[in-house]
Amino acid sequence: MSATAPRLVRLGNAVAVPVTRRGMTYAWSVTALVMVLAVATLSLGDLGVPLDHLPRALTGGADGAEAFVLERLRGPRLVVAVTAGAALAVSGSLFQTVTRNPLASPDVIGLTAGAGAGAAAASVFWSGAVPVPVGAVAGAVSAAMLVHLSTGRGFSSPSHVIIAGIGVAAMALALIQYVVLVGMRDQSTALAGYLAGSLSARSWQHAALVGAALLVLLPAAALMGQRLRLIEMGDELADALGGEAHRTRFWSLVVAIALAAAAVAVAGPISFVSLTAPQVAKRITRAPGAAVLSTALTGSLILVVADLAAQQAPVVRDLPVGILTAGVGGLYLGFLLVREWKKGTL
Repeated sequence: MSATAPRLVRLGNAVAVPVTRRGMTYAWSVTALVMVLAVATLSLGDLGVPLDHLPRALTGGADGAEAFVLERLRGPRLVVAVTAGAALAVSGSLFQTVTRNPLASPDVIGLTAGAGAGAAAASVFWSGAVPVPVGAVAGAVSAAMLVHLSTGRGFSSPSHVIIAGIGVAAMALALIQYVVLVGMRDQSTALAGYLAGSLSARSWQHAALVGAALLVLLPAAALMGQRLRLIEMGDELADALGGEAHRTRFWSLVVAIALAAAAVAVAGPISFVSLTAPQVAKRITRAPGAAVLSTALTGSLILVVADLAAQQAPVVRDLPVGILTAGVGGLYLGFLLVREWKKGTL
């Protein structure tokens, strides 16, 4: 098998996954790098678990301060970084694939801002009655529907999607600011940190929520992989080959919205992971379609790196991780806008 020639790996009769040597090398390399960074996250700093204690601590032998670090401080935070990064990345990949638009990520179209607004409203106005994850899902769905309706052309026009997304994100931000202002002081302080996109004070309940979403939704994304590859060639050809473009697009967007909402519910609206991770994975692996595995691993890597920097790097220490991803992702968005403008697609 050559580096770029795909080989189909079949999982029963329903799923045929194209695998390339380049893609597998990339997946294993990123997995190893994430594991190294995970060890660094758990062991660095004054509160870190010493490396020679880490194997025993991870196998249930931790006690005292080491148990507190693993079970309360850094363990849940690390798992949330890995899972939320994967969820955001696959969500962005699905959006970009079904719209054939590299700019159509949940960040750009205002979906994550809408999820943040829904979560904010649920946490302050309907606390106890509406769970925050439900509010995040409702906000994400509302934002996606507004963008789809306001463009007049769905998600097919990059320029219309960007303009509509800016408007929807602005409305969501206005709602968030209103919620922060009218909320009680303690609630608003905690909410402000969440809305910046933060992994601090995460618990195993947060990790379980986004982990459960991945267990259900990643296989769903993989099941649609073959049809998504057909959609990249155009709706007419996809329909002729049995891809059912409209139905596949609808269910792909449902999965994408659910993944983004799950990530936002536990970590806040972390920006630009969903925009950059699919592009990085696709450029390196040269894989067709959504490339679910490599994209998920790339998203995990980006968020784990950002969180490690937020914990240990002197200049950005203790900043919400969403600020770091927004800084880097904003530059990448600028690059994409210039490239698409030069190509005449905007």
